[in-house]
Amino acid sequence: MKIYFAGPLFTQAERLWNERLAAGLAAAGHEVFLPQTEVKAIATLDADLIFDVDVRGVRGAEAVVAIMDGADPDSGTCFECGIAYALGIPIVLVRTDFRAGGDALPGQRLATINLMLAQAATSIVNQPDPSTTLEAVTSSVVDALAAIKPARPPA
Repeated sequence: MKIYFAGPLFTQAERLWNERLAAGLAAAGHEVFLPQTEVKAIATLDADLIFDVDVRGVRGAEAVVAIMDGADPDSGTCFECGIAYALGIPIVLVRTDFRAGGDALPGQRLATINLMLAQAATSIVNQPDPSTTLEAVTSSVVDALAAIKPARPPA
């Protein structure tokens, strides 16, 4: 499956986490579009070019895996989820953060994040226990992806 990996990529720790989880998804047979890797292939850090590359990446995906960690999930990741939702692309939300910061409304699918993100998700991998390993998270994401039937062929 063609996966767009959405997540914060501003710190060394975030980039390393993204690379390791994306590698696990690739090892499971998925084709992973990882924006931080794609940007490295661009000759210039032009804002319009980076924006276009990332939007094309979302449009070409069969599913989006979106990291929802942080007191408030990364705004770029949220934007990418919005594009995916509008295009009917399934979204797997991943949260390993044990902090609460959501709306917690009756019927909300994941109370620790924003209502709009929680309800847009096709699947949610919520593993906030600090003892959970990256391998366990990866396995859960792979299982969530296996349960998804792409709503449309990639653009």
